[in-house]
Amino acid sequence: MSMSDSDLSSHGGEYKNFRQISRERLLHEMLRSTKTGDSKSTWKVLIMDKVTVKVMSYSCKMADITEEGVSLVEDLFRRRQPLPSMDAIYFIQPTKENVVMFLSDMSGRVPLYKKAFVFFSSSVSKELVNRIKNDTSVLPRIGALREMNLEYFAIDSQGFITDNEKALEDLFGENVENSRMYDACLNTMATRISTVFASLRELPYVRYRAAKCLDASTVTPFRDLVPTKLAAGVWNCLTKYKTSVPNFPQTETCELLILDRSVDQIAPIIHEWTYDAMCHDLLNMDGNKYVHEVPSKTGGSPEKKEVLLEDHDPIWLELRHAHIADASERLHEKMTNFISKNKAAQIHHGSRDGSELSTRDLQKMVQALPQYSEQIDKLSLHVEIAGKINRIIREQGLRELGQLEQELVFGEGGTKEIINFLRTKQDTSPENKLRLLMIYAALNPEKFEGDKGSKLMQLARLSSDDKNAVNNMKLLEGLSDSKENSTGHFSLKFDIHKKSHAARKERTGEEEQQWALSRFYPMIEELIEKLIKGDLPKNEYSCMNDPSPTVHGSTQGGSSGRTTQVSGAHSMRSRRTATWARPRSSDDGYSSDSVLRHASSDFKKMGQRIFVFIIGGATRSELRVCHKLTGKLGREIVLGSSSLDDPPEFIRKLKMLTAQEQELSIDSLQI
Repeated sequence: MSMSDSDLSSHGGEYKNFRQISRERLLHEMLRSTKTGDSKSTWKVLIMDKVTVKVMSYSCKMADITEEGVSLVEDLFRRRQPLPSMDAIYFIQPTKENVVMFLSDMSGRVPLYKKAFVFFSSSVSKELVNRIKNDTSVLPRIGALREMNLEYFAIDSQGFITDNEKALEDLFGENVENSRMYDACLNTMATRISTVFASLRELPYVRYRAAKCLDASTVTPFRDLVPTKLAAGVWNCLTKYKTSVPNFPQTETCELLILDRSVDQIAPIIHEWTYDAMCHDLLNMDGNKYVHEVPSKTGGSPEKKEVLLEDHDPIWLELRHAHIADASERLHEKMTNFISKNKAAQIHHGSRDGSELSTRDLQKMVQALPQYSEQIDKLSLHVEIAGKINRIIREQGLRELGQLEQELVFGEGGTKEIINFLRTKQDTSPENKLRLLMIYAALNPEKFEGDKGSKLMQLARLSSDDKNAVNNMKLLEGLSDSKENSTGHFSLKFDIHKKSHAARKERTGEEEQQWALSRFYPMIEELIEKLIKGDLPKNEYSCMNDPSPTVHGSTQGGSSGRTTQVSGAHSMRSRRTATWARPRSSDDGYSSDSVLRHASSDFKKMGQRIFVFIIGGATRSELRVCHKLTGKLGREIVLGSSSLDDPPEFIRKLKMLTAQEQELSIDSLQI
């Protein structure tokens, strides 16, 4: 078993971020550990199921796997060619079906493979272990039988998902009380979250949004109990790890805050103006895959090319959290600098130095300057993307819409402004009208009672399907309704009694705000800051294992000694605070060394980790906030969720919360 985080640092090793640890466990602790005895130099087959193949693909590239001696990757449930001279590595979930398939492969006189190294993604039951041990023909052919306890999907250096895409529907939809999917979803989620802590050898204080206690005669709805039940499930798994996982801490080393989508119904819908969010919101990307046209090498019509907007692209890494206007400016600077500092490029570009480059110019430069093609390719790709986004912003009138969205959130606009917008901007797309009314419904649920909401939706000409999405906001609204709350303390829910209906307070001194439409911030930013200061009300955010006073209010980590874990350099792959409107020190017009050069120092003197898990889907703005606060507060903040949703996905899921097509009355909701 590999050393824990604390072991590494106490031995002078380097501090590794969340995704690095996940990657190294898969490559070194699992794949490399099979190079023993007569298996040391032989190529192996890696066999995975539909879940573990995604776990692997989020953390490792195919080249990484090949480097560890894997020549073939196979699907457990597909017909496979017998390779009796080769060893196999099984990375599978501990299910009955998987174990039966494994035993089928390795039993009998002629097994599919010579030897099997079996790694389970989460805890395996004694029943299944005994089933394997009782097969006497298989037992001698097993080289390893271990629990990896790694069943999450590392989507970012500071983010993971449990891949419960239907969590919103299964946990917050109608009739969840009678659904088998409710418990199944919670159990899977709890198991996968727990494996994050098994991987990092961390034991968290488990805090969660507590259910609202209305009165003794009221039954708490299942929807409102979701964070409580998930916290209990996670704590149950962690308690078992204390005795089953080697080097697992016996005292708390970090913090976990479990929330649900009711804490912030606006973040998944509002237009977020950063480069990353705009790409995924406006460009119809497939995950991180962007398709664009490149000149044909044969001189024919342009060819379509797929590119991944991921960490390996230094320009993406630098600009992804920047405001779209800032990103566009910086790309123009990079291109200008690149041309001015490269004589060949300058000669080719002729006398048009400093002028705006067209895609045709860029294509000519690529063809004429093969030695610079990689740099130009990267730059021209991002220039094209930023140009496309800015064109969509103009065509769809998103600046005016975005301004109104922000005014609503900060209590500066209301029904009058919405009516005026809908009457004067009738060419606004149905989706954008829907998003505007969903924001208003989250802020002003009382405005959608009776005929009031119907008239607004009629003015917006929403389809019955879209009306359903607006009405379903109330299913989440009810979870955190604070109408009964007269104590005046901080409430999870936006205070609907304020005249202005402001859902956010202005944050002064934020450098992002020099850019238009960047005032909005997700609620988790406020919650994380309150958590660190020890200001989260215990009656609203309960703790499964009561924390000691020393853990809060200090990055020194209190009695758990996390400060001993922070020495050593850190990988340059990690991305820290958002680079919105900062002085640019990258001077070659291409490389993002201003980001990468100092990344290793960002994790020096790092305090305790903080994990925030959002049930029902997280947003890119929330992931951005975790990067930003990591640099600001000196603690690695890792965001987890059942899924990472862009606005169109979230709206589609919200529509699934009710099966009925007719309008939903608030009176009919048992919450």
